[in-house]
Amino acid sequence: MLGKAVKFQTVRPSDLAREHRLSAQAVRNYEQDGFLPPAERTRSGYRVYTEVHAAALRAYLSLVAAYGYPAAGQIMNAVHDDALDGALIVIDRGHGQMLRDRDTLNAVREAIGDLPVGPETVAGSGIWTIGELARRLRVTPATLRKWESAGILVPGRDRATGYRVFSASDLRDAELAHLLRRGGYPLRHIATVVEQVRTAGGTEPLARALKDWQQRLTAQGIAMLDAAAKLSHYLSLTAAPD
Repeated sequence: MLGKAVKFQTVRPSDLAREHRLSAQAVRNYEQDGFLPPAERTRSGYRVYTEVHAAALRAYLSLVAAYGYPAAGQIMNAVHDDALDGALIVIDRGHGQMLRDRDTLNAVREAIGDLPVGPETVAGSGIWTIGELARRLRVTPATLRKWESAGILVPGRDRATGYRVFSASDLRDAELAHLLRRGGYPLRHIATVVEQVRTAGGTEPLARALKDWQQRLTAQGIAMLDAAAKLSHYLSLTAAPD
């Protein structure tokens, strides 16, 4: 971490907070949570922040924009615990989710092109149990039951057991719901879109949602680039000299 022989310019707490439109207390909270390195104290107990803390705060807030608050906190905690590989794993997971979102977006766009023909044109076939479908989408069975209650999914029932069974068209609806849910859409909106797709009554609402989600993915990708640059700069400041 930080080399003791290196001298850094001090930064007033008010300036550190003002740059990001934060309160001084918020900055202190970030330090307490381990998102910033510990500040030295004056004899009277006041914190002494430096350009290193300013770089850490910029890195943390850029990580929030790119990966969200929980992941950003995990990354900075790992960095300050000298567990850089742990921080990189969290970052890798974020990029993995981004890739899955892009793949799903492309798959849904392809499905839209086939919708006028009917649900049989959806890639894939067969029957899934609720557990199998949950594993495929990486959600919980409880989530699928909640989607069913909202009218997003309309599974059939096995005649022998009475258990839910999901067809290829149910899989399509579930994939659409999963994508839109990650895009922040409420269940009632998703139910409306899926119903329109299900009845082939028009895909314009879905097309608008996909365009919006594409824009969100692009913005998040740019945020990831910005976060990488700021985190790299912070790491260069905290690296011990040879």
